[in-house]
Amino acid sequence: MGVKDWLSQAARTLKLAVKPGREELWLSVKISLLGIGAVGLIGFVIKLLSYAVGGASS
Repeated sequence: MGVKDWLSQAARTLKLAVKPGREELWLSVKISLLGIGAVGLIGFVIKLLSYAVGGASS
């Protein structure tokens, strides 16, 4: 597949793409924030466990 084919497929994809509605955008924001919070919480719990197991020397 050459560059020209890729560009034509990319242009076709962009023509089909539509902007998300307000509800869909808000849902994506909520899911992203929930994921970021979950990763932060898991990191916090791991850090607390490392303090509990290894002491506060690190």
